[in-house]
Amino acid sequence: MAPPLAAPRFHAAALPLRLRLRTRPQKLPCWRRAARPNDEDYYLIDAPESIGDGFSFSGGKYTDGPSKSDEWFAQGRMVKAHPVYGNKGKAKDPIFGLTMGAESQSSNDVFRWFCVEAGSSSNPPVLFIHGFPSQAYSYRNVLPVVSDNYHAIAFDWLGFGFSDKPQPDYGFDYTLDEYTSSLESLINAVAPDKLSIVVQGYFAPIVVKYANEHQDKLNHLILVNPPITDKHAKLPSTLACFSNFLLGEIFSQDPLRASDKALTSSGPYMMKEEDAMVYRRPYLVSGSSGFALNAISRAMKKDLKVYIESMRNILSSDSWKTKTTVCWGLRDRWLNYDGVEDFCGSANYKILELPMAGHHVQEDRGEELGKLVKRILRGQNVPVQ
Repeated sequence: MAPPLAAPRFHAAALPLRLRLRTRPQKLPCWRRAARPNDEDYYLIDAPESIGDGFSFSGGKYTDGPSKSDEWFAQGRMVKAHPVYGNKGKAKDPIFGLTMGAESQSSNDVFRWFCVEAGSSSNPPVLFIHGFPSQAYSYRNVLPVVSDNYHAIAFDWLGFGFSDKPQPDYGFDYTLDEYTSSLESLINAVAPDKLSIVVQGYFAPIVVKYANEHQDKLNHLILVNPPITDKHAKLPSTLACFSNFLLGEIFSQDPLRASDKALTSSGPYMMKEEDAMVYRRPYLVSGSSGFALNAISRAMKKDLKVYIESMRNILSSDSWKTKTTVCWGLRDRWLNYDGVEDFCGSANYKILELPMAGHHVQEDRGEELGKLVKRILRGQNVPVQ
């Protein structure tokens, strides 16, 4: 029997004194303050080093004791899916050409995906797919709600959370086409029979492309705040900054900018510090998370418009037979609601509004979304808000 997996750990005690926690309060930008519960619980780290790659980060407070991140990791398992292409040796960072640490190296043959499951495997499977940039952790309040009737599965995309984060050009380049083919590999591994899919945010066009080629596998598709109009093809500045040359590499190595700001700027919610640390963790333990963020941001900037147009055409086509529902958090600060109702009306899709949710609906109103998903999958009438 294989030894139990352990989440990558980051040890504050190993840092030079100047890199440890400051105790002198300083005024933070509003998006940093939004990620903590109150002004008394101050946190800031100047520049803790990655344990493997030698890159500097700006992060938040943490302890060497049990954390939410450890608890979440213990609930899941690693699933091998999608072959690693080519063999170019040890991955090197794109700035200095230095060999990166173990956390930044690809698997030898097949990628490892972190998956969390809830409910009996004998129940109908429902796959929950997080958006960009996020993690399966965002569905932590959704899974318990649906697990009594369904086999709920959430996973981290390659490049996010606890899944593999290969350096671009070393097995995975983070193109939208690669994400589509890798999704097929993962679904074949975790849900080989028919399933329903819930997908949120910018990965929705990728999922629709997969679904169009495998309609026989799908019972229902639920799109949560998907980019669906022409205006949605332009990434918000919070994400677009990671696609900039060199400056993007600098921004992506800042956990507060890469995780906190990216989450709290897209909606109205305030994240608890313990939850924020789960999202920061990948950026604290390895530079590979930031470089993956750069790569996917550039891929989105290049191909998202084409994928959105393809998604609209697929969903409007007479050949599209999959039951489809759109859910929308009305406080989304990234994707404008204008034009969404018109498209859904013309394509004859029901759109269900969540007035108090932002872009990351599952993070903002997880229990509410879970109940909504159950009603949709059961075929029960859901009142349009």
